[in-house]
Amino acid sequence: MTSLFYLVPAAAVIALLFAWIFFRQMFKESEGTPTMKEIAQYVREGAMAYLRQQYKVVIIVFIVLAIFFAILAYGFGVQNPWVPFAFLTGGFFSGLAGFVGMKTATYASARTANATMRSLNAGLKIAFRSGAVMGLTVVGLGLLDISIWWIILNAFVEEATPAQTLVVITTTMLTFGMGASTQALFARVGGGIYTKAADVGADIVGKVEQDIPEDDPRNPATIADNVGDNVGDVAGMGADLYESYCGSILATMALGASAFFNLGTDIQMKAILAPMVIAAIGVVLSILGIFVVRTKEGANLKDLLGSLSRGTNLSAVLIAVLSFGVFYLLGFDGQSGLPQWWQLSLSVLSGLLAGVIIGKVTEFYTSHSYRPTRKLASSAQTGPATVVINGVGLGMRSTAIPVITIAIAILLAYGFATGFVYSTGTLSLGLYGISIAAVGMLSTLGITLATDAYGPIADNAGGNAQMSELDPSVREKTDVLDSLGNTTAATGKGFAIGSAALTALALLASYIEELKIGFSHIGKSVLEVGDRTVDTLSASITDIVEYYDITLMNPMVLVGIFIGSMMAFLFCGLTMNAVGRAASKMVVEVRRQFRELKGILEGTRRPDYTSCVRISTRAAQQEMIYPSILAIVVPMLVGVILGPAGVIGLLAGGLGAGFVLAIFLANSGGAWDNAKKFVEEGNFGGKNSPAHKATIVGDTVGDPFKDTSGPSLNILIKLMSMVSIVMAGLTVMLH
Repeated sequence: MTSLFYLVPAAAVIALLFAWIFFRQMFKESEGTPTMKEIAQYVREGAMAYLRQQYKVVIIVFIVLAIFFAILAYGFGVQNPWVPFAFLTGGFFSGLAGFVGMKTATYASARTANATMRSLNAGLKIAFRSGAVMGLTVVGLGLLDISIWWIILNAFVEEATPAQTLVVITTTMLTFGMGASTQALFARVGGGIYTKAADVGADIVGKVEQDIPEDDPRNPATIADNVGDNVGDVAGMGADLYESYCGSILATMALGASAFFNLGTDIQMKAILAPMVIAAIGVVLSILGIFVVRTKEGANLKDLLGSLSRGTNLSAVLIAVLSFGVFYLLGFDGQSGLPQWWQLSLSVLSGLLAGVIIGKVTEFYTSHSYRPTRKLASSAQTGPATVVINGVGLGMRSTAIPVITIAIAILLAYGFATGFVYSTGTLSLGLYGISIAAVGMLSTLGITLATDAYGPIADNAGGNAQMSELDPSVREKTDVLDSLGNTTAATGKGFAIGSAALTALALLASYIEELKIGFSHIGKSVLEVGDRTVDTLSASITDIVEYYDITLMNPMVLVGIFIGSMMAFLFCGLTMNAVGRAASKMVVEVRRQFRELKGILEGTRRPDYTSCVRISTRAAQQEMIYPSILAIVVPMLVGVILGPAGVIGLLAGGLGAGFVLAIFLANSGGAWDNAKKFVEEGNFGGKNSPAHKATIVGDTVGDPFKDTSGPSLNILIKLMSMVSIVMAGLTVMLH
């Protein structure tokens, strides 16, 4: 039965192999004219310069945290000695996934623009398969990291009993998720600040003040804007979903080891292997879905959406069917305390359907093919104020269905796993069902992330076509691809938010499991729970909850909930203000160049692109540190001061407020962006009309909503969980 594990590293190798094949296919395509090559080189150099600076800062943070964890492990004995190493590898693989995706995207944009001169399908194929390099790299490196640590820890970790060994191994593996989360937060926050500072500066001075088109080569901020698309929406998104993907698998493994602790190691092993095997099968099905995506010449936005949906839907349907086979082959037969194979398969299906529904709802609220965004564009006829007001209202309304969807998915996943018996005795099994639903939602991440990473590539392709002054028909085609990219990016953000909610819930349960390991580190083998004495490692989740009085009547829990809710808003405020300050510097610089460097607007002199790239880079490096460190320090302080009850409140408050706020921000921003695109297509006066300028204001407001603060919230709620898990040993020692 354990031989099934080798499907996991095999799937990792297959994913990385196809990522390399798609990269080589893209690289063989022509970048086009000398001007197209020159512009692409500017973007590549700017992106690499930014990443080098970002990684210098991140490496310092990682070294400090690794030393801190080593002190806890080797100095105080309240931490597993493997944690510092697992933390570092998680960060390394997360950063590597983002780097590979960004490197691919910067090579693909000019090639996509050049390919659209042949046909729309050729441009779509290059952009989408280049996005697939990112998707397959993320899942490949994620499964590879999990496989390596599973092999290492099985070889070196040995506890008093085999069941205890599996619990320690799976909870230790959870800690490399903190490394991935930490790297992802820096990538998301820094990249988001970079890209939106450039974007806002380019829009305000270029499109609004000077009436020049988007991506016009006369705009000094346009190269920085194109660089930002790559460092924020590619490298940042890749690191973000890498840690979601790994976090969901690892949390499910840890819960499986705990939920079936008293049923024997054979049953434990089945529960641990299930999420890894489902993820491995999802990799193969994602590759199959990628090959299905293609379109016809002259396709409109709905046709293109249908093309991408064919690939993602095929992968989702097949993983739903094959998950039944996975649980059947693993022997979930309803005997010895196990649920039936079809029960857990339905939990997986709950997560998959939730992901599909959230994606469709996001598409409905953000695509200009549908009524909400068209109505938002219509409101531009009365000025920017109504655009902003209606966009905020649209985003708030759009939270209802995703929240209800996740709520129903949680109840169904729990219910299917337990036979709809909601009691303290079925709690661990129900939580395992919820976490396996998160794995189901993320199982086809290879193709889902491809549809997301495709967006910035198409956007950059349009920018390259504009700056290279290609035939207007090429820009028209890239605009169609870009409009699709705006929708898929918004859909991807909705998907990321939904998966973050389920993953964070699983991590919340995993935190309680980590508290049990913390007791063993300080030598506490039994707990006094009420009038009972309970063995620490066999204690249930309800035993730990009762031991620490984790109820709503406990003021520590209530205080934690308020702090967690506040963290979501404080974090958004910090990142949004950071974009505002950086964008102000960009606006001043662009205005200076237009004023002092004569000949830019006439096209007789090239702008100083380098200075704008430098402004965004410096601003991102300076502004990302404070909010990112805050996300790490606050859970530590809450654990030290308020104890486990306060931490549970913190995580619950952060999850509830962060989830809803993230949906609101992503959908408002996406709708404003596509409302602008709808006007640019000739509606309500078209380009350079008053309505167009009003939608540009809305889009400018929405930029930090959808590309900085909103996406960063996904990582915030998971990072706080991961930090709490890693710090559980110290929290137990102090409380």
